[in-house]
Amino acid sequence: MKRLLDPETTTGGASPAGVLIAITLLVFLFLFPRMVSDPYTLHIMILLFLSTIMGQSWNILGGYTGQYSVGHAAYFGTGAYVTMMLMQYRQVPPWYGMWAGMAVVVAVALIIGSICFRLRGPYFVLASIAVAEIIRLSAINLKEITNGAEGILITEIPPFKLGETVITDFLTKVPFYYIGLVLALLTIVITWLVQRSKLGYYFQAIREDQDAAHSLGINLTFYKNIALIISAMLTSLAGSFYAVYVGFIDPPTVLGLDISVEIVLICIIGGIGTIYGPVIGALVLVPLSEALRSNLIASAIFKTGIVSEESGIGNFLKENLAHAHTLIYGILVVVVILFMPDGVLGFFKALTAKKHKEAA
Repeated sequence: MKRLLDPETTTGGASPAGVLIAITLLVFLFLFPRMVSDPYTLHIMILLFLSTIMGQSWNILGGYTGQYSVGHAAYFGTGAYVTMMLMQYRQVPPWYGMWAGMAVVVAVALIIGSICFRLRGPYFVLASIAVAEIIRLSAINLKEITNGAEGILITEIPPFKLGETVITDFLTKVPFYYIGLVLALLTIVITWLVQRSKLGYYFQAIREDQDAAHSLGINLTFYKNIALIISAMLTSLAGSFYAVYVGFIDPPTVLGLDISVEIVLICIIGGIGTIYGPVIGALVLVPLSEALRSNLIASAIFKTGIVSEESGIGNFLKENLAHAHTLIYGILVVVVILFMPDGVLGFFKALTAKKHKEAA
C-alpha cells in the first residue's frame, strides 16, 4: 500500500507559496490571449489543454483504479461523432450535443464494463483494444449514420447566445482557448476531488490489491464501472471539444488505436496516478508532436552539422521524420520506463528528496 501513503494522495492542504503560484498561473493563463494573439501559439495552447483533459480522464481509470485501458479512443470518438452528427443532421449546437455524447458514452461504458471487467491484466488491455476497434469498424460501415470513411465536415459553428445576446461567434481561436482552459481545469478539479474522496480511496485500494480490496467488502465490479463512467464521460468531453475545434472527423482521426496510445502515453510520461502527471505529460508530448510534424527536429539536426541536409540520411530524415511520431513515442516510452518508471514527475520528486536527504 505504499502508493496509498504518497503525500500527494494523503494530504489535502497546500502551502501558501503553492497557492500563490497556482493563482498567478491561473491569472497568466486567463490573460494569455490578450498578451499573445498569434493563432499558432493559441493552437498549441489549445492542444495542451486537450491533452491534459485526455490524460486526466484516463488517469481516473488507469492511474487511480489500476485498470489500464488502451481503448479510450472508443469514448473519445463516440463523443465526437454524437456531437458532430447532431450538429450536422439536426442543427443541435455543440454545447448541447456534448451532453448527448456523454449520455451515449455512459451507456457504451456500462456495456463495455460489464464485459471487460470480468478480465484482468493483459486480457483486460486486449479486450479494451478490441472494443475500440469494433466501434471504429462500425463507424466506417454504418455510412447512413456516420458518413463512413468520408467523415463529417462542419464549416460553420452557430454563435453561442444567451437570449438574443451573442456571447461569442467562434470566428477566432480565442473562444476555443478559453473553453479548453476551463475544461482542463474542470478535469483537474474532478480528479482532485475523486482522489481525496472515499470513492478515490476505494479506487486506489482496487489498484493496489483487488483481492485484498474485495476481502474488505469493496464491490470490485461496481467501483470499476464507476471509475470507467467518470473516465469515459470526461474523455467524451475531450472528443466533443476536439471535433468542434477541428471541424472534421473520420474514423481514423478520432477512433484510431493511436489516439488510445497517445492518451496512455500522456500519463506514463508525466506520472500515472498523480494530479500533475497528465499536465506534465501534455507539456512533453504536444511540443514533441508539433516539432515532428513541422520537421523542426530534422532542421535542428541539420543546423548542428551532425548530418548534412543534402546527404542520403538528410533526405531520409526530411521525408520520414515528420511521419515517425509512433516510433519516437515508442522510444520515449522505453526511456521513461527504464530511467523514470514513475514518470517525469516521480523522477523529479525522487531527485528533490535525494538532495534534501544529502543536505540533511
